Amino acid sequence: MKIAVSGKGGVGKTTLSSLLARYWARKGYRVLAVDADPDANLGSALGIDTTDLTPIAKMEDLIHERTGTRPGTVGGFFKMNPRVDDLPEALSKEKDGVRLLVMGTVKKGGGGCICPESVLLKALINHLVLYQKDLVIMDMEAGIEHLGRGTAQGVDRLVIVVEPGRRSLETAVKVKQLTADIGLSRVAAVGSKVHDASEAEYLEKNLESIPLIGILPYSREIAVADLENRPPSLDDPEIFPAIEKIARALEEHQTSR
Repeated sequence: MKIAVSGKGGVGKTTLSSLLARYWARKGYRVLAVDADPDANLGSALGIDTTDLTPIAKMEDLIHERTGTRPGTVGGFFKMNPRVDDLPEALSKEKDGVRLLVMGTVKKGGGGCICPESVLLKALINHLVLYQKDLVIMDMEAGIEHLGRGTAQGVDRLVIVVEPGRRSLETAVKVKQLTADIGLSRVAAVGSKVHDASEAEYLEKNLESIPLIGILPYSREIAVADLENRPPSLDDPEIFPAIEKIARALEEHQTSR
């Protein structure tokens, strides 16, 4: 499976990504967790020390080697299809069956800029989605910046994380509209930080055409884990059944394709 997780900042998409990654690793899958969010903190949610992991977007020597051009260079030519198949193994860090790959972000000088670092990142995402044999979970920003039309065809499900609130729902609808532009129709939502049945009902009524496949309830364990900068316990009695239900919904969708 190739799962992309998106949503408004702060809704809990990194928490969901990390819990799903750990759940599937525990079941015996080879899991590759990809931090493709500019506010990279998937490592701490997985319990992986990232102090020795440089985001790929900042690896100037690697970018130069693979594309033929250094980041920040104005003008010139560079490779549009750099080799990336060896990077997931070489640049990831593993713990408890989950390997973490930190993408980083590209600081663009202007809209529509094409630069060697963005070309390398998009080529890597394309490889992860279309050719990587592991179960891949991508923690993305609130959009689909890393996904192109061809890459989107390999994504089994784009999961939009939403919390009970108008701004979160508006972001979800915008992301859904963006996915339609690249031909990605396999979109679902997961509710996060939901306190009670009335909030769950609010999400279902206001998600328009986006199916709600599960709810991650508000959890004291998740809140405390965030304060203590550690992964939340997957065995928490509120967390485990919720994650199992979401994972099964994604697995069933995969087998029905």
